[in-house]
Amino acid sequence: MTAVSTSYLHDLTLSLPEVFLLGATLVVLFVDLFISQAHRQLTYLLSLLTLVGTVVLLVAVPEGRHVGFAGMYVTDGFARLIKLMTAGTVAAAFLYSRDYLIKRGLFKGEYFVLALFATLGIFVMASAGNLLTMYLGIELLALSQYALVAFDRDSPIAAESAMKYFVLGAIASGVLLYGISIIYGVTGTFDLSMLAQRLDAHALTQVGLLFGLAFVMAGVAFKFGAVPFHMWIPDVYHGAPTPVTLFLGAAPKLAYFALSFRVLAEGLGSMAGAWQGMLMVLAVLSIAVGNVVAVSQTNLKRMLAYSTISNVGFILLGFLTATPFGYRAALLYTITYVLMALGSFAMIILLSRKGFEADRIDDFKGLAQRSPWFAWMMLFFMVGTAGVPPFAGFFAKLYVIQALVEVGFTWLAVVAVLFSVVGAFYYLRVVKAMFFDAPADDAPIGGAFSFKVLLSLNGLAVLALGLFNTPLVELVAKALR
Repeated sequence: MTAVSTSYLHDLTLSLPEVFLLGATLVVLFVDLFISQAHRQLTYLLSLLTLVGTVVLLVAVPEGRHVGFAGMYVTDGFARLIKLMTAGTVAAAFLYSRDYLIKRGLFKGEYFVLALFATLGIFVMASAGNLLTMYLGIELLALSQYALVAFDRDSPIAAESAMKYFVLGAIASGVLLYGISIIYGVTGTFDLSMLAQRLDAHALTQVGLLFGLAFVMAGVAFKFGAVPFHMWIPDVYHGAPTPVTLFLGAAPKLAYFALSFRVLAEGLGSMAGAWQGMLMVLAVLSIAVGNVVAVSQTNLKRMLAYSTISNVGFILLGFLTATPFGYRAALLYTITYVLMALGSFAMIILLSRKGFEADRIDDFKGLAQRSPWFAWMMLFFMVGTAGVPPFAGFFAKLYVIQALVEVGFTWLAVVAVLFSVVGAFYYLRVVKAMFFDAPADDAPIGGAFSFKVLLSLNGLAVLALGLFNTPLVELVAKALR
């Protein structure tokens, strides 16, 4: 066997999860073309099996750091964790979305195929060892998201939201690509490991690199939804069908953390002195604007959109410390936020029915009388996201604040705590409506048994990961070792 064929087999073995995911997604797409609406459950089951098979192959990939395809593909503990979390998140999104889509005549193969292609984009981003590979993953994820937002073709609001998202997203992608091209022009490489080697102590004095970094940061900030690149988030979250909002509010956050870690920490780590200041501004503005504007929202999806913006600010606060502990705190925060966002949007789906979206805070009035168990689950999600002990969100915020204090950014920690107090107000509005207001609706709580079981496990996980957070902390530390 020649050296070329041996190298090819090595690369193929490393990327087998992505190869399988792509192949299986194409099979799902092909099968969906030839089945009737009455047999659409087959598409749903094949999509779940695709994710299960992908997880099996991810577990089988050898541990440690391995590089393939001439440095364009990297697999390590970080990539494995991001991919496993993504696969689990997307599977939960499918389970949560099934009944909603069926009742509204939206149970179509496009939703599952687009979500699987978006998952592939996240996988590519997590294992990107090259700026061009990263960009390909970003665009695959973005194009899938644009189509998902416009998935309900009979909704003019969804179409408007998708068009706004597409136009702004295209501009942001162009800005990001322009920044990448400038960095390549200065350094002569797209490879992230080589880029880290070529950037020396004088990188902060090179105008070209600083100019390119500014464009890259603008692109990253838009993808995350950080202020002042945040205006698409409330409109897209509100306009998209709730299952799409659930997907957008969870899985892509893992992708954009991977983008930040690979590009900023690994590739441009020696320029931390420059991007720290940029992230500081983005983080403070995001926490301030997100929490303050969310107070005035009456639509729950828009409130959660501004909550997303404020939580992105917390993720950036952990990241801007540019320390191993800070990166771990930011990743821990991202994972716990994804878990709580999944449950929060799933609760909207649970209370929804055909002709009624349950996306206003008033729609949750008196839920404790109609369904005490799920009122407590929603309480777990709300107070967890607010950062109330002993839930997972509290310890995630605590680790971020600790990371800030350790590097001397005590004033940032104080700002974060103060705005967290502001944020607690709008989360507690939902709790107050559920437990202290009279029911606004006496319709029975719907949802399949599997949906309710998953939602209950989701809520209990938010509590359990707060009470027993050591395993997750150790898992994150191992991934970023």
